[in-house]
Amino acid sequence: MTAYEFLTVERDGKLTIITINRPAVYNALHPPAHYEFDTAFNQFRDDPDQWVAIVTGAGDKAFSAGNDLNFQAEHGPQKRPASGFAGLTHRFDLDKPVIAAFNGFAMGGGFEIALACDLIIAAQNAIFALPEPRVGLAALGGGLHRLPHMIPRKLAMGMILTGRRVSAAEGKELGFVNEVVGEGEAVTAARRWAESILECSPLSVRASKQAVYRGLDSPSLEDAMRTTFPAVQTMRDSADFIEGPKAFAQKRAPDWKGK
Repeated sequence: MTAYEFLTVERDGKLTIITINRPAVYNALHPPAHYEFDTAFNQFRDDPDQWVAIVTGAGDKAFSAGNDLNFQAEHGPQKRPASGFAGLTHRFDLDKPVIAAFNGFAMGGGFEIALACDLIIAAQNAIFALPEPRVGLAALGGGLHRLPHMIPRKLAMGMILTGRRVSAAEGKELGFVNEVVGEGEAVTAARRWAESILECSPLSVRASKQAVYRGLDSPSLEDAMRTTFPAVQTMRDSADFIEGPKAFAQKRAPDWKGK
């Protein structure tokens, strides 16, 4: 496994847990960290034995403070991988599910990482914001586009134009947080969600994710429903497509192969 300086990667069966490991700067990310994340997500994507990922941050104060502004002030604008902030925000080819687990605050790019994930599990002390306008920047890592797709537009604009902070409870009310748990319990809860996903056919999960996201970009509901997306065809051609109904008929747990 690749050695990392700014993150840790743990593999537990078919689950990958990626942890931002820069607690001294509230897990803010700089270019070297972005490239490490790009490598980690590439390896997760390409490993047939890894089916679900959790992303979290070291410590209990911050998931990620976003862009490391002190590093940028000293070194100037730096390049990022094509996959974007944390190797994830511009990654549109990942059909495996990714769960965000949050303790503490997620600001700017940290919140954009969350928005790029499929599920968000937040501890009670989690705080979300896109404060870029307050420092002369803009949330161009997907925040300006993903948030209005996830919650009502006026509510999204209220967050975007003011940079205001939103609690985990309000995030749940707005609809971008799936579950709020006690402080320090976000990763445990994310593991529970991951275990539920791992009970399902991995190819069905990937087909479902791909169909949802690509379908949202279709001109109409009819177009989306009439399209056979690549991951859906892969699912239909797989041994798991036969195994699922057979296991149901035989009243046993399915033995998913992911192929």
